[in-house]
Amino acid sequence: MSDDVQDGFVRVRLDLSYDGRDFSGWAKQAQGQRTVQGEIEDALRTVTRSKETYELTVAGRTDAGVHARGQVAHVDLPVELWEEHRDKLLRRLAGRLPHDVRVWKVAEAPAGFNARFSAIWRRYAYRVTDNPGGVDPLLRGHVLWHDWALDMDAMNEAATALVGEHDFAAYCKKREGATTIRTLQVLRWERRDDGILEATVKADAFCHNMVRSLVGALLFVGDGHRPVDWPGKVLAAGVRDSAVHVVRPHGLTLEEVGYPEDALLAARSREARNKRSLPGSAGCC
Repeated sequence: MSDDVQDGFVRVRLDLSYDGRDFSGWAKQAQGQRTVQGEIEDALRTVTRSKETYELTVAGRTDAGVHARGQVAHVDLPVELWEEHRDKLLRRLAGRLPHDVRVWKVAEAPAGFNARFSAIWRRYAYRVTDNPGGVDPLLRGHVLWHDWALDMDAMNEAATALVGEHDFAAYCKKREGATTIRTLQVLRWERRDDGILEATVKADAFCHNMVRSLVGALLFVGDGHRPVDWPGKVLAAGVRDSAVHVVRPHGLTLEEVGYPEDALLAARSREARNKRSLPGSAGCC
C-alpha cells in the first residue's frame, strides 16, 4: 500500500481538538449520529463550496464521549481548491464549525505523511478524583469520580507489569483480523495539586477500549479491591476478563500524537501496516 497522493491533489494536515461529550465518537456512522469526522467534513465542504465530500483520515479514532486536545488528521484536496482557500481556510472553519470542535492548524503535509500510519506514539490522559465530595462541577465533563480513596503508589506499582510490548487481548475489545499486540511506553499516575489523579498512557498504538480497561484495572488496585499483581496476571492470561471494568469515557483525553522526522514518515507508515506478532509466537502471514 502506498501513501503517494493522487495526481492533482495535495495532502493537508489538520491539528484539532474537541469536547467529546455530545459526539458519537470520531468516525462517521451509517445511522447519521453526530460525529467529529462528520462535522469537520461538512464544514470543509461548505467553506470550500465543494460538491464533493473529502474524507478525513485520523491518527486515533476516539469513542463516544472521549475528548481530544492534540488530535491529528489529514485530507487530500484538489490542488486548485487548496490554492484558492489555503490562506482563509482556518478562519472560515472557525466560523462554520460548532463550538465543541476546533481546527487549530491546516498545512500542506510533508511527503509520505499519513496521520494514522505515520504516527509513532499516541499519548492519552485519564483524570479521576477520589474526593469524597465528588467532582468540581466545572470539571464534571472531564474527570471521573471514584467513590473510594485511591492509593497512587499501589497503582503505579501495578502498572509496571503492563509496560512494554505485550499482547493486550485481556484489555481490548477484539476486532476481527486485528492484532492486539501493542507497545505500552508509559503508564504512570500523578496526583495534581488540586487532588485529581491523572494517568499518562502512551503507546505506539491502542486497540479498542485498551486505555479505559487499563485504567479500570488499576483503579481496582488503588481502592484495595484487587492486589497489586492482579493487572499483570490478567495480562498474562491473554483473554478478556469480565472483572476488568471499562471506565466511563468522559475522563479520557487524547493529548498528543507523535511523528518521526519527515524523512522517516513513509517508512514508518509502511512498518505500521505490518501485522505484528510477539517473539516466539505462532503464526505466519
